[in-house]
Amino acid sequence: MSLLERVSTIIRANLNDLVDKAEDPEKMIRQVIVDMQNQLIQVKTQVALALADQHLLEKKLKETEDSCTDWMRRAELAVDKKEDDLAKAAIERSLSHRQLAENYQQNVADQKIEVENLKTALHKLDQKLSEAQAKADILISRHRRSRVLGKARDIQLAASNSAGSGTFDRMKHKVIHSEAVSQAKGELAGEDSLDDKMIALEKEDQVNQLLAEIKGRKKASA
Repeated sequence: MSLLERVSTIIRANLNDLVDKAEDPEKMIRQVIVDMQNQLIQVKTQVALALADQHLLEKKLKETEDSCTDWMRRAELAVDKKEDDLAKAAIERSLSHRQLAENYQQNVADQKIEVENLKTALHKLDQKLSEAQAKADILISRHRRSRVLGKARDIQLAASNSAGSGTFDRMKHKVIHSEAVSQAKGELAGEDSLDDKMIALEKEDQVNQLLAEIKGRKKASA
């Protein structure tokens, strides 16, 4: 994969998606930042080299154009001196340099496009790196917070499902049952007390009745 293709892949990458898919988001974020920084250095180096090549080609173009002009001047001088053979040779040299200059012109044009592409990639990558660096701390903080919340939920779930919780519930039910039994006994005890009172009243009434009968008989026999 070429440098520009790698840079393009990084530029298109969504940092949030990378974090969501990563087993270790913090490690992934830091690795992405490092990769982008390394790519940025490489692109800067390539821009510098491309510019150097462009300047070299432009220099070669200028030299070739100057040679083309110089050989044509020599051809004119040879014509003035009635040296047609020399004039023809000078013209051929001039034409050769003109063809070479045209090639250099095309190379310079192509090189300028390459330089602009690299500059554009450098600018976009620099922006992407700045955005990633700005998001990195936030994403790491969010990940750590979610991890803490997850652990807290795990603890709550474990506590709700723990043996201690089950034991507590069983003891609670026993206490409620014991209270209900005690209440029932109390109610039964109250009923027993009422029965006893009623029996005592009936017995007292019977005793009074028998006492009255005895007194009546005594009075009648007197």
